[in-house]
Amino acid sequence: MAQVLVETSARHVHLTEEHIAILFGEGHTLTKKKDLSQPGQFACEERVTVVGPKKSIANVIVLGPARKASQVEVSLTDARTLGVEAPVRESGDIAGSGACKLVGPCGEVELTEGVIAAKRHIHFTPDEAAEAGVSDKQIVKVKITSERTTIFDDVVVRVNPAFAAAMHIDTDESNAACAFGKIYGEIIVD
Repeated sequence: MAQVLVETSARHVHLTEEHIAILFGEGHTLTKKKDLSQPGQFACEERVTVVGPKKSIANVIVLGPARKASQVEVSLTDARTLGVEAPVRESGDIAGSGACKLVGPCGEVELTEGVIAAKRHIHFTPDEAAEAGVSDKQIVKVKITSERTTIFDDVVVRVNPAFAAAMHIDTDESNAACAFGKIYGEIIVD
C-alpha cells in the first residue's frame, strides 16, 4: 500500500487583493511567516477575526498568496462555535457556502459566502499519483495508525504538477485520530 504524509490544516483564511487592502490597508503586501508544504503557499504574519452570528474567533491566520476569491476554512466545531453553516467541500468550491464577517486592523469585509469545512484530500504530483496507483478526483480511504487508529473514507485525490505529496485533514479529524507530529497514512483503494 502507498503511504502519504498526513498534515493538520488548522483554521485559516485566503484573501483576495481587494480584501487584503480593506483589512490591512491600501497597498499592503502579505508578510510571509513560513512556507507551507505545498509549493508557493505560505503562512502569513497577518491575522483576522472571523465573526459569525453566535461568536467570533480571533487571530485566525491568513495564508498566501492572494486568491481570486476570499475563503474561510474551519473545522465543523469552529462552524458551530461561530454559528455558521460550513458545508464540507473542496477548497475553492464556495458557491452557496456560509457567510461571515472578517475584521482586520484597518477594516471589515462581509463575506456573503466562502466559509467551508475543507473536504479531506491528498495532494499529489502526476508522478506521485501514478506511483500510488491513484488518479485525479479519485476517492480513496486512508488508514492512520496511532493511539486511535482511524480509517478516513471519502478522501479526494487532487493531482497537479505544482503539488507536493500530503494528505490534509482538519483539526477535528486530527484530534479524533490522534494524528500528531509527523505521521503517515496508508492509502486504501477499493
